[in-house]
Amino acid sequence: MSRGGGKGPSLKDKLDGNELDLSLCDLNEVPVRELAALPKATILDLSCNNLISLPSDFCSLMHLVKLDLSKNRLQQLPLDFGRLVNLQHLDLLNNRLVTLPVSFAQLKNLKWLDLKDNPLDPVLAKVAGDCLDEKQCKQAAVKVLQHMKAIQAEQDRQRQRKLQAEREMEKKREAEQRAKEAQERELRKREKAEEKERRRREYDAQKAAKQEVEKKTKKEHVQTRKPASSSRPPQPARHKRSWSRSVLRVLLFVLLCVLCTLAACKLTELQRQPLCVSVNALYEDVLAALQNHKTLQNMLQQNSQQ
Repeated sequence: MSRGGGKGPSLKDKLDGNELDLSLCDLNEVPVRELAALPKATILDLSCNNLISLPSDFCSLMHLVKLDLSKNRLQQLPLDFGRLVNLQHLDLLNNRLVTLPVSFAQLKNLKWLDLKDNPLDPVLAKVAGDCLDEKQCKQAAVKVLQHMKAIQAEQDRQRQRKLQAEREMEKKREAEQRAKEAQERELRKREKAEEKERRRREYDAQKAAKQEVEKKTKKEHVQTRKPASSSRPPQPARHKRSWSRSVLRVLLFVLLCVLCTLAACKLTELQRQPLCVSVNALYEDVLAALQNHKTLQNMLQQNSQQ
């Protein structure tokens, strides 16, 4: 097994029962793949090496029960270190650890813990204690687990509060979005109603204008027809003249008949007939009356001249 790579063909040779001792091997990294191939090695000693960190796949060695990482230069443990759920004994003496990962709280089978000679956070250092004997190391395991569980619970609460705040924020955003959409729908509805009202007014205005044009056209048409109708009143005059002409024709016809009768009674043998005698007498009377009327007119004219 090479010192720099942490790997070598003699890894199985170091296995003693269920214990694998890789201490003082000047390892810079952990040979995780070779260790995973040795599930019988439940006790692993990696103390007194040059380890600065552990690879993330180190936490896949879930068969480990006892782990010694003391006297290295570890600055932190993997975040999922709590996957080593079968771990009962853990020695982290003399490293450069300040804090532990929250997943450390999942090491429910941990019975022994040594965190001495690390630049621990003051609160964690106080919880871990001195671990000067077996009893104190067992108490350190219990107290540190309780402390990490409290931290985990607090982080869970903070995460829950954060999630709750995010959900509430999301609900608020959704409510604001719904309100915005409702406002937009109301705005579109109002705009549509205004557009309908505008079109209705335009239609009414067009209809009124059309009616006004029709009314005006009708009025002009009536006015253009009035002269023709006003020229019609003379028609009764024409009818009156026609009636007068008819009467005149009748009178002329009657007068012609009278003259013919008079001529027949004067010039023919009918003058001795009783009718003609009466007609002739009437003619003589009329003629005498006319002569007297003419004489009277002459006398009046002379008097007026005097």
